Amino acid sequence: MIGRLQGLLAEKNPPQVLLDCHGVGYEVHVPMGTFYNLPGLGEKVTLLTHFVVREDAQLLYGFGTADEREAFRQLIKIAGVGPRTALAILSGMSVGDLAQAISLQEAGRLVKVPGIGKKTAERLLLELKGKLGPDLGLPASVASDSQADILQALLALGYSDKEAAAALKSLPADIGVSEGIKQALKALAR
Repeated sequence: MIGRLQGLLAEKNPPQVLLDCHGVGYEVHVPMGTFYNLPGLGEKVTLLTHFVVREDAQLLYGFGTADEREAFRQLIKIAGVGPRTALAILSGMSVGDLAQAISLQEAGRLVKVPGIGKKTAERLLLELKGKLGPDLGLPASVASDSQADILQALLALGYSDKEAAAALKSLPADIGVSEGIKQALKALAR
């Protein structure tokens, strides 16, 4: 019903903002990724929205990008995942990180989000597979299964997505998994 709001940012109270649209104040719940990218108070902002009507409330959820809103919509389609949980997931990880965790089937990354247990993480992996874009969020350098395995190993060892992706770029495309992990670890040790 309400797909987009444009107005002046009146208040910021994480995870909620108040958007003044020509004298009408809309309370909008936003993920933290969107919240951190908002301008200062009194400045103009545009948010894509998703309107949720429940028996006891009417809630607006706002997003800075279409990808965020689409990920939110995919998440709330899953049984047991409501808008609040979907917002927590998108606050805990970017859409790219979520898509990468799904494509690599990494439940451990989802469990790190507060409120997501092992069973919910496994359900998310199962039901979202292929729905957020099969390679969305994966570094362009992940061209083969062995490189995906190397990336997964580096992430499991505690390296960040950026560090792992950078190390992966320095490897030859046809390298084996064990040799690739060794070379990536040497590159990260520098």
